[in-house]
This record gives sequence, C-alpha cells and structure tokens, in this order.
Amino acid sequence: MATARNTGKPMTREDVTDLIYSAKVQKGIQWADVARKLKLSKEWVTAACLGQMTLDRAQATAIAKIFGLPAEAIALLCTVPYKGSLRTAVPTDPLIYRWYEIVNVYGTTIKELIHEEFGDGIMSAIDFSMDITREPDPKGDRVNVVLSGKFLPYKTY
Repeated sequence: MATARNTGKPMTREDVTDLIYSAKVQKGIQWADVARKLKLSKEWVTAACLGQMTLDRAQATAIAKIFGLPAEAIALLCTVPYKGSLRTAVPTDPLIYRWYEIVNVYGTTIKELIHEEFGDGIMSAIDFSMDITREPDPKGDRVNVVLSGKFLPYKTY
C-alpha cells in the first residue's frame, strides 16, 4: 500500500491531488492536454484532478498513467470526494478572491434576474457545464467564463 509522503499513514485523496499537481508542474503537463486524452472538457478534468469530481475506473487509470501515480491512487480517484476546495472561508488567493467579490457584489443581482426569468429555484451545479476561453481585445485580452446550469424549481409539497 502506498503511504502519504512516506509517513506510514495510508494515502488520502488529498495526497493524490498533491501528487497530480506536482507531476503536472514537473512534467510540464497542460490540463487541456489531459482533457483531450480523456475526451472530456478541460474544466471538468481539472476539477477532477484537483479532487472535486469522481472519476470512473477507466478515467482514473488514464489519469494515473498520465501523471505516473501509484496503483493505489486509482481507487482514491474513484471515490466520492468531499467537495469544496477552498482553504479558508474567505479566499486569500487573488484570482479566487475576485470570484468571491463577484458573488458578493453581483450575487443578489444574479439571484433576482434568475428568479425573474425562471421563478423560485436554483441553478444546478450538478447538471452544469463551464467553458473558459481567452477573448482577444485590443485593450488587453479578456477572460470569458460561461457557466450553464439546469434550472431546478423549488417544489410545493
């Protein structure tokens, strides 16, 4: 059995994430290249490699091969993760903090406009897709993020 950082403790999903990220940096691997090999979106594959999604056995085996992971990592990649990867309640990483700021400033606006258009409910983060692309702009390239989630109305019972 592989152990966490040679501590003698069993390997955890977090250890696997650390191994993936370390191999990505050391080998110069790009998330988009990994996604192409799995024939899935770069956004979902990145989330899975960072410990936020459950991979099936074939996907986990492919990830293990790409990143040179020990065999024990495959089972961990197939387990349902504890979702939520932020290390603090208020993110301190500047890029992630800007998303937090967007939700703080525009969250009520987004909520109002969704309710006005669809009614009382939520946007699913399960039946969901995301696309992140570069948008060339003469004043400086822009980050274009498209989030698409199924609308789930609240039920009366």
